[in-house]
Amino acid sequence: MRDFLAAAVQLTSSSDPERNFAAAEEQIDLATRRGAELIGLPENFAFIGDDARRLEIAPTLAEQASRFLVTMARRYQVVILGGGFPVPVGDDAHTYQRAQLVGRDGQILSSYDKIHLFDVDLPDGSSYRESAGFSSGAELPPVVDVPGLCRVGVSICYDVRFPELYRHLIGAGAELLMIPAAFTAFTGKDHWQVLLQARAIENTAYVLAPAQTGTHAGRRQSHGHAMVIDPWGTVLADAGVSAGAAIAPVDLDHLQRIRTQMPCLQHRRTALF
Repeated sequence: MRDFLAAAVQLTSSSDPERNFAAAEEQIDLATRRGAELIGLPENFAFIGDDARRLEIAPTLAEQASRFLVTMARRYQVVILGGGFPVPVGDDAHTYQRAQLVGRDGQILSSYDKIHLFDVDLPDGSSYRESAGFSSGAELPPVVDVPGLCRVGVSICYDVRFPELYRHLIGAGAELLMIPAAFTAFTGKDHWQVLLQARAIENTAYVLAPAQTGTHAGRRQSHGHAMVIDPWGTVLADAGVSAGAAIAPVDLDHLQRIRTQMPCLQHRRTALF
């Protein structure tokens, strides 16, 4: 057997970084007590709040968030993904949204700056202009061969709507797709699980999707339902709408069986398009 437990953490982050770090560590501690070896934290795990405040504290918060991930990985001897925290870009109006994967020894295995920004007008009247406060990353996300676990492909939230990104990750060898998010409650109720299952099925890969849940800063609402999904599209664990974690086994033998039985990745005819 080549399997291990993975945890998709679910938080209700606020504008208080220290409170957020404490809440994240609580869930990391609980997940490791249950045997998790790979843990994902959601997008915005370190801060959700006013844009002006985010820009003000970004230089300090970026260092704090990265240091927190390194400390947690070493303290609990697990691999941790911080699903998104603000990093200065060099101007006074924008930050990157950065995900960082850290190994058990505290080594930063990869960093990824979110490339797809959520600029939408929703049917409920809500408008989001992520590009007003964030800059798009300039590089495609990485795939990391995590020793003793599996090959991990990293993405962030809105990326899930762009299947070509996941074809890139699968082409680079990913076996598990990490999709940390702060999905809106309005879009999440119809699209979150469907999109996650689609990415798992079409790529015959595991999906680990940490999530934000509840109400933040008195206004923004997140959908919740952090999930672990297998390569057949089966939801193995769902965290519901409370803070906690979805924890389930990632079985690479199971993945290989599905890829053998359903070899759609070998059947692509992209040259015809």
